[in-house]
Amino acid sequence: MIDASIAQPETILVAIDIAKSRHEVLISIPGKKRRRRLTVLNRLEDFNRLVASLADYDCPVRVAFEATGNYHRALAYRLGLAGFEVKLVSSVSLARTREALNNSWDKNDPKDAQVILHMMEIGNEQFYLDPLLCGTNDLQELSKTHDIISRSKTELWHRILTHYLPLYFPEAERFHRSSRSDWFFAFLERYPSPHFISAMSQEEFIVDAWEVVGRKVSKERLLADIYQTARSSIGLPITPDSDAARMFRLVLGEGRSLIAQRNAIEDRAVDLLKDNSDYQLLTSIPGIGPINALTILAEAGDLRRFPHHRQFLKYCGMDLATIQSGTFRGQTKLSKYGNARLRRTLWMAGQVAIMQSANSFRDKFERYISKDRHNTHLRRKAHTAIAAKMARTVHGIIKRGEPYRPFFEG
Repeated sequence: MIDASIAQPETILVAIDIAKSRHEVLISIPGKKRRRRLTVLNRLEDFNRLVASLADYDCPVRVAFEATGNYHRALAYRLGLAGFEVKLVSSVSLARTREALNNSWDKNDPKDAQVILHMMEIGNEQFYLDPLLCGTNDLQELSKTHDIISRSKTELWHRILTHYLPLYFPEAERFHRSSRSDWFFAFLERYPSPHFISAMSQEEFIVDAWEVVGRKVSKERLLADIYQTARSSIGLPITPDSDAARMFRLVLGEGRSLIAQRNAIEDRAVDLLKDNSDYQLLTSIPGIGPINALTILAEAGDLRRFPHHRQFLKYCGMDLATIQSGTFRGQTKLSKYGNARLRRTLWMAGQVAIMQSANSFRDKFERYISKDRHNTHLRRKAHTAIAAKMARTVHGIIKRGEPYRPFFEG
C-alpha cells in the first residue's frame, strides 16, 4: 500500500503560445476549474515574473509550447534553467487538433494556448532539449552558419555562371574543377576579361599567372591552354578601369570571402570535435566527413536517447507512411515529418558512400538496381534505401560505441 501522506503532488500544466514580442500563457492548477491567464512580453522582468509565479505553487511544473522560429528559445531556456519540465508540441498536431476542437481553421493566440493545454492533458507532447543546456548550441551555430555560407556561395557561383562568364569569358567555365578551392575566383579576379590575357605574350602570361593558379599538375600546360583559349574568346572587351570590371571583381571578391569563411568554420569544427568520441565513430563511416558529422551531432544531439533505430528514423522523417482509407491504399513513401537538415545530411552521405569502391552501402545499392540499372524510379528507391541504411548505421555505431567495420568484397 502506498501511504497517501507521501503521495506525489499533482503537476501544474502551463501552455504557452509563442509570438515575436509577447507570449500568451495559460496555467492549469490541479483542483481548480478556472485557468489562469498571463501575458508575458519578451523582457527579462516578465520572464522572471513568470518563473517566480510558477515557483510559488511549490508543485512540479510542466511547460509546453509550439516552436516558432527562434522566438521560443529565450523563454524556454529560462524555464529549463529554473528546473521546470519543458515540452514541445508538434505544429502539425496543433493545427489538426485545433480544427477538430473548434470545427474551424480560425486561430488566435489565446485559442492556441487552450489547444496546447488540451494536448498536454491527453499526453500529446514531444521532448524538448534546449541546445544551450545540452551543450550543443555551439555545434548548431557552426553547422547552420556553414550551411548558410555554402548556400550563399552556390548562389553567387550561379550568378557568375549565368551572367558574368557568358558576357566576358564564356570559355573559362571548362577550367573550373572544384568548388573547394578559390584559385578560379582568384584567376578571374586578376583577369576578368580574356583581352587582359591576350594583351600579353604567352610567356609573359605564364610568368604573371604562375602564382595565381596555385599548385597544379602540369601547371605550364594548363596556363598555355588558358592563353590559347583567351586568344579565341568571344567575350566582350572591357577596360581594366571600367565599372563592369569593378563589379565583376566585387562579386569575385565576395565569393573568395565566402570560401575563406567556409574553410575557417570547417577547421574550427575539426578542432572542436577532434577529441569527441561520437565524432570519431561517425567519421569512420563511409560518406561522413567532418561537416556531415558536425551536422548529425548538432541536429540529433545524443543518439543514445533513441532506444531503437526506428525512433531515430522517425525523428529524421525517414519512416514509411501510407495514406489509406477504406479499400484505397496509397503508395508507401517517406513521411518527411522530421528534421529536414538531418535527413538531407544522411542522404548526401549516402551519395558519397556509394561512389566509393567497396563498402556495404555500395554493395546494397548495386544489388538494388541490378534488375534494371537504367530504371530511374528504381534508382531513386535505391538512393532512399541507402539513406535509411546510413541512418541505421549512424544510430548503431553510436549506441554500441564501436567504429564502422568496412565491408570488403571477396
